[in-house]
Amino acid sequence: MTAQDRLVELVAAYEQRKYPEGVPGKVRDILDKELAFIADGELAHYFLTIHDIVRYANKEGILCQGRGSAANSAVCYVLGITSVDPSKHDVLFERFLSTDRNEPPDIDVDFEHERREEVIQHIYKRYGRHRAGIAATVIRYRPRSAIREVGKVMGLTEDITARLAGSQWGSFGSDIPDRHLEQAGLEVGNLTVTRAVAMTRRLLEFPRHLSQHVGGFVLTQDRLDELVPIGNAAMPNRTFIEWDKDDIDALRLMKVDVLALGMLTCIRKAFDLIHEHHARRLELDSFEDEDPDVYRMLQEGRSIGVFQVESRAQINMLPRLKPAEFYDLAIQVAIVRPGPIQGNMVHPYLRRRQGLEEPDYAGPKPPHDPDELKAILWKTLGVPLFQEHAMKVAMVAAEFSSGEANGLRKAMGTFRGDGNLWKYEDRMVNRMIERGYDPNFARNCFEQIKGFGSYGFPESHAVSFAKLVYISSWIKCHHPAVFACALLNSQPMGFYAPAQLVRDAQESPQKVEVRAIDVNHSVWDNTLEPGARGLALRLGLRQIDGFREDWAVKLAEARGDGFSDVEEMARRTGLEAAAMRKLADADAFRSLGLDRREGLWAVRRLPDDEPLPLFQAANSVKNGARELGVEAAANLPLMPLKEHIATDYQTTRLSLKGHPMQILRPVFRAEGVLSAEEVNAQKHGRLVRTAGVVLVRQRPGTGNAIFVTMEDETGVVNALLWARLFETFRREVMAARLMEVEGTVEKSVEGVLHVMVRRVFDRSAELRRLSEDYDLQVELSRADAVKYPQAPRSPTGRHPRDVRILPGSRDFH
Repeated sequence: MTAQDRLVELVAAYEQRKYPEGVPGKVRDILDKELAFIADGELAHYFLTIHDIVRYANKEGILCQGRGSAANSAVCYVLGITSVDPSKHDVLFERFLSTDRNEPPDIDVDFEHERREEVIQHIYKRYGRHRAGIAATVIRYRPRSAIREVGKVMGLTEDITARLAGSQWGSFGSDIPDRHLEQAGLEVGNLTVTRAVAMTRRLLEFPRHLSQHVGGFVLTQDRLDELVPIGNAAMPNRTFIEWDKDDIDALRLMKVDVLALGMLTCIRKAFDLIHEHHARRLELDSFEDEDPDVYRMLQEGRSIGVFQVESRAQINMLPRLKPAEFYDLAIQVAIVRPGPIQGNMVHPYLRRRQGLEEPDYAGPKPPHDPDELKAILWKTLGVPLFQEHAMKVAMVAAEFSSGEANGLRKAMGTFRGDGNLWKYEDRMVNRMIERGYDPNFARNCFEQIKGFGSYGFPESHAVSFAKLVYISSWIKCHHPAVFACALLNSQPMGFYAPAQLVRDAQESPQKVEVRAIDVNHSVWDNTLEPGARGLALRLGLRQIDGFREDWAVKLAEARGDGFSDVEEMARRTGLEAAAMRKLADADAFRSLGLDRREGLWAVRRLPDDEPLPLFQAANSVKNGARELGVEAAANLPLMPLKEHIATDYQTTRLSLKGHPMQILRPVFRAEGVLSAEEVNAQKHGRLVRTAGVVLVRQRPGTGNAIFVTMEDETGVVNALLWARLFETFRREVMAARLMEVEGTVEKSVEGVLHVMVRRVFDRSAELRRLSEDYDLQVELSRADAVKYPQAPRSPTGRHPRDVRILPGSRDFH
């Protein structure tokens, strides 16, 4: 039996499972077309390999989904590689059907990020390490890494290199002007600093080291180690080759992308919780796509934690786009991207969708067909939004050959543009103008292609992702406690820190009850308990910074019917002193009648982990030494609320007792600074001042705007800063944990509000008012494009031994 015969046999067997009432005629035609193309290209081995990997994941209960130019096909759906049903949605296999590509198809398979390693080890075991290896990738110097390397070589102190690195915004900086040095508190004319900056500029984009690809596997029929050296990776049980994916593409080796996706982990955990508490078993392909409640939630912008549409830009777009069906979600995923934004395609699409203008299907002049683009762009109202649209416009409107279109595709490929995109500009724009297209439309089309060069989003990916958008939205809409619990148990992932995820659940229409960490109720994971308003969320021991899972297991196993006091708990669990102190620090002894301060005192009274025999005997009641083991009550003063909040944020990264701004509100109220609730009630054009804890800092790509999301006890405020103003307030924007802004309110017809910033103030010093013992650092969200504070810091006046080391912020760079 040939590989093609085996593939046809599998498709015939699996199609009965997908369509028990018979395969629809539309799907049958697509299957026949795809199988014929696979046979002509001798690609059956590739599809069989992907199916084998997915089958293993399904057998082990590992959630996965395929995407890519070939993934959204009827063959892949029938084989269970993707969950996008071709009988309900238009499949996009045509993007892969190109004889000019002359390269293997593209199917990326996402797996649960916590269990992907099981799949990787299965591939090694299944195909052998002599025939399988992870591809390499070349890591290049970015501004921050270059500065730190140069600083070490030139003998700069750590604080100087930290200041220099902190002057750069993520990976986007390409220079270090003098004003950045001044804002970092460094002397511009210093010869050593000048030399370091000059050397840093020369290092940018230079190869730094060879690393392993995020998930690209090379598989060969014969021995791979006869083609390329195979080495051991730093990670245990992993081996990788010395070629990167461009080398692999040039040699036409088969590459399988085995990728990790945090949302799949979250969805799997949510499915398990729904099965446990509601006796309902769900899978990726068991959802209908037309639940009006789900779309209503998204239209209101309630999408924190939802896959792909949780960023502030996406949340602001949702009330404007108002998705009402599945394909709208694919558009929503793709529209807030550099391609459509840079090509000025977003606003025309929104105006047409809202009925403010008629769809305009641009066309050429006679003798050419004036409706030649309508067949391509009718679903997006005449506006090219996807990477496929850009390619098809080039082929139809500029009459690119399939070979030219394939070259254009490679030039604008996501994260791997070959630097030749400029070669196609005059060719495409001039041809479109010659054929009678409006020059502005032609230029905007190519500007969109330039945007895809920095981050392209194909329709094939958008449709696959839209499925996960809908599923995660459905869970959030109908089971908010489950969704919050699964999200917290899947961290780190997503944009938001635990504090914002918990608050979002509490403020959902169902008003989820959230219960604190407690030694008599909590286990390692966050869990669900019966509550007055349905399921309540019990925070788990994993939320305590530095607490270990094996400690949590010991605690749960020894709990029984519960602990009555700290001494009994310590004796039954055998937990070491460090674990007991962390529990007390996290205020987890409330069910024992002890608040944080009393709990800490009780823990400090416990004997050492291995007490000396003399003291062990003295503490023994049986030895008649009760008086030596008993101590009078300390009658400690209660810890103030502000210190509780500060310590909660420090130990568990969230607080159920209050918000830092709740304590600081009188200070800001006296200065006329408005709360988030008050700002959101203001009219368009009103000048306001507001302040809050910084949750998210974003600068999309090399965009002209910086978005800052600030939170206080009443809600969030979205501030927008133009790039030219950012340079003036660079230090404040990049360093502030607590930020105050002054600006005008801009409110759209849909009610989306921004504060257009004029001035920025770093009010982080106010956080010291919360406590004399704790220097509060609120965890920033992962979407921050800059790691918190490397800018100059004022001295605290405290002894180093009193400064507690805090967990680092989870930022994107």
